[in-house]
Amino acid sequence: MMMRNKWSDMVVMLGRNMRHAFRSVDTIITTIAMPLMMMLLFVYVFGGSIDTGSEDYINYVVPGIMFLCIALGTTYTAVRLNNDVTKGIIDRFHSMPIAKSSILTGHVVTSIVFNLISTLFIVLIAFILGFRPEAGFVGWLVIILILLLFTLAMTWIAVVSGLLAKSAEGSGTFSYLVLMLLFVSSAFTPTDSMNNVVRAFAENQPMTPIIESVRSLLVGNVNTGDVWTAIAWCAGIFLVAWVAAIQIYKHRTA
Repeated sequence: MMMRNKWSDMVVMLGRNMRHAFRSVDTIITTIAMPLMMMLLFVYVFGGSIDTGSEDYINYVVPGIMFLCIALGTTYTAVRLNNDVTKGIIDRFHSMPIAKSSILTGHVVTSIVFNLISTLFIVLIAFILGFRPEAGFVGWLVIILILLLFTLAMTWIAVVSGLLAKSAEGSGTFSYLVLMLLFVSSAFTPTDSMNNVVRAFAENQPMTPIIESVRSLLVGNVNTGDVWTAIAWCAGIFLVAWVAAIQIYKHRTA
């Protein structure tokens, strides 16, 4: 009975947060329109000057756009949670007969569902632009696993930021670091074209192996080392952020 109540409370919170997400024009523009415009920009403006060998640039860049979409999407998890904290909404929820865990869980599941929808939309548009992956059924399952782990990791970082920030504007600042790691990686251009210092950084930070793992799976040329490295990075970040978020939440709501 207790688990059923927690589940029903979480579903209510999920519905509330999803309504907020889809009613926000700013959220839709940032999380869907922005990655789409970036994809069009890189494919049709910069793509012709970037050497990706025998691989079509659209196939090369789509993995980076997928992770960009998720990084931008999780920012709004921090903003919505921070609004709940700073405006006293969480305190009101705690005065109601609902499971406290459902509040955070609702935000996290909302992030997963919303990012799944926005990423799927971007991939469908990429197909229209000429994206042609060669991944098999197992490859797609591993890709989905990595994307889910990355979304969970970024979402729990967003939860930490949302709980700690003093304003909604400040809660999304963690995304700047994530975006910097994305742009200084192999997301949009091969690291071979970078100078030695930037290349060394790009190849030894989390985003490059995570992106390369999905890229190799999509083209059917699986790099097992990158796949396991990506899973390890995503799982490690998720675990650290989850533990930190739970402790901060307990402290804030004690």
